[in-house]
Amino acid sequence: MVVLVTGASGQLGQCIKHVAHRYDNLTFYYADSKEANVTDKASLESVFAKIKPDFCINAAAYTAVDKAESDKENAFAINVTGSKNLAEVCAANKVTLVHISTDFVFDGEKTTPYTEIDATNPQGVYGLTKRQGEEEIERILPEHFIIRTSWLYSQFANNFMKTMLRLASERDSLGVIDDQRGTPTNAVDLADAVLKIIISGKKAYGIYHYSNEGETSWYGFAKQIFKINKVVIDLKPIPTTAYPTPAKRPKYSVLDKKKIKSTFGIDIREWKEAIPVYN
Repeated sequence: MVVLVTGASGQLGQCIKHVAHRYDNLTFYYADSKEANVTDKASLESVFAKIKPDFCINAAAYTAVDKAESDKENAFAINVTGSKNLAEVCAANKVTLVHISTDFVFDGEKTTPYTEIDATNPQGVYGLTKRQGEEEIERILPEHFIIRTSWLYSQFANNFMKTMLRLASERDSLGVIDDQRGTPTNAVDLADAVLKIIISGKKAYGIYHYSNEGETSWYGFAKQIFKINKVVIDLKPIPTTAYPTPAKRPKYSVLDKKKIKSTFGIDIREWKEAIPVYN
């Protein structure tokens, strides 16, 4: 089977490359935004005609949460129009789409893990455009898997883990938010889960949630990063009010993973176990 990965130069795209060797029965084609620009339907049609994929993993997204508040046009173009374009091209070529979405489609008002059937209520431009992208895919293409994830990090690209380690090398103390709760997700684990869905052969299309197991705060996440990497720093818990941002974050966004585990038999690591020693 041929798998096209859009947004291949981003964090998840690099993680898919990292685990691809485990899947000998899959042939991968990696396309960045220059070759397969999701906002340009013609470029997508050209790539699909060239490689004739069986699956497309859409790892292309506008993910600058705060910048999206003042850059709505670009966020909409990539997250909504881009999803629509991909769904239409997949439909025309009989390709199954695996689309990556986010916990930001929820408002964070729950206190128990969010399931796939919980009502969405995004609180900012990023979450809104990601939800609208989901809706376009659901409307156009029955053969889709939408995977919502949260707090994504890895040894690739820019992310919270790498930011914390960089700041720790520059400072003696650091304040990190302790009143937002969710689940850190190693993007390598997410990549592996996506490929397991593809090779399963199951046509159980729809929305699924995937993150590592357990929950913590950003402060708890940072504390564990420093512990595993043997970093000594004066780490202080702070409230959200002490670090205002343009975009509102969900105060609780733990995702329920029962559906993806029962449907595809995917084992999921606890979030503390997934953090790598990073140099």
